[in-house]
Amino acid sequence: MTPQELRALVRTVPDFPQPGIQFRDITTLIGHQAGFAASVRHLADHAREAGAQAIAGMEARGFIFGAAVAVELGLGFVPVRKPGKLPIETIGVDYALEYGTDRLEIDPAAIGQGQKVVIVDDLIATGGTALAATQLLRLAGAQVDHALFVIDLPDLGGADRLRESGLTVHALMDFEGD
Repeated sequence: MTPQELRALVRTVPDFPQPGIQFRDITTLIGHQAGFAASVRHLADHAREAGAQAIAGMEARGFIFGAAVAVELGLGFVPVRKPGKLPIETIGVDYALEYGTDRLEIDPAAIGQGQKVVIVDDLIATGGTALAATQLLRLAGAQVDHALFVIDLPDLGGADRLRESGLTVHALMDFEGD
C-alpha cells in the first residue's frame, strides 16, 4: 500500500479532545492488517537506510510501531518510558509541555555506547517528546540522527524543530491545517 492509501485508513475525529481539534486516530490503521503491515515496512525501509542498530519508541503508541519495525529489521527495541514504569535504576530527562513538565526514562543498559538508534513514533506534533527522547538516548550513549513517524502535523512545527536540532525526519503522511 502506498502512503496515500495508508492516509485514507487514518480516522479523523473532530473536536477531540477539545473543540476545534481534529484528532488523527491511528487505531483504524493498526486495525487494518495490510495497512499496518505496509506502514511498518515503509518505516523499516527508512530505518534500514539510516543504518539503524536499534529502534526506540516512546510510550505508548511509539511502542506499537517501534517494536514492529524492530522485529521487521531483526533489531532490538528500546522502550522510552514514562516515569516510574521501569523496575530498575533509570536515567531520565524532564521536558516542557504547554502547561507544565513531563519526564521520560530508559534503562541505561539498553543502549550500547555509540549504537545507532532510530526513533519511531506514531505522530509528530510539537516535537517536545521526540526531542526529549533524543536527548535521553544520547545521554545513554546512543547516536541518534533519524526520527521516523507515521503522521506529521506540520502546522505544529515539530518536524522542523527536530531538523533544527540535527535530526533527519521522515513521516509517511501529513495532515495540514484542518
